[in-house]
Amino acid sequence: MIIARELRKTNIAEYILYMWQVEDLLRACSFDPEKIEQQLVKRYNADEVAGKEIADWYRNLSVMMEKEHVQEKGHLQVIVNLINDLNEFHLKMLAVQIDPEYVMLHQRNQEAITEVMQKTSNDVDNEVGACLNALYGFMMLKLKSSEISTQTQQTIEKLAHQIGHLSARYIQFENDDFEF
Repeated sequence: MIIARELRKTNIAEYILYMWQVEDLLRACSFDPEKIEQQLVKRYNADEVAGKEIADWYRNLSVMMEKEHVQEKGHLQVIVNLINDLNEFHLKMLAVQIDPEYVMLHQRNQEAITEVMQKTSNDVDNEVGACLNALYGFMMLKLKSSEISTQTQQTIEKLAHQIGHLSARYIQFENDDFEF
């Protein structure tokens, strides 16, 4: 909760990836309040008040995931909506071309983005979602200490750079520090 709150203000892409990880952690705990308390809440070493707030946050997310039928797979609608908003922002950045660096990054990555979208055709319906999916998949492979090809690492670095740039602009836009 503490991390999510800060990421939402500073890096929208990292916030989305973090929330996906939280969803997976809740699934790994089988949405069991005791497991969530032991494996997630206690690692914060928070005082009683903060600990209760953190536990409530996880509990509320668990309830939302149940109500939205995403206990086994999928993502909370609030996160899906955020990805769609970020994709709309991405499309506007490309259409308006106010940020030549972003347009160049996208052109450089277009082939990789298309490839990622083809590989995840049923799961993702927009470019930003595809990039985030690739970044999350890479993060999971690294956590499992899986072997990752040099080409995959290079592709992920390029996608991460583009998504990082987009995310920074999005936060600037939300804070009225960037406009079209």
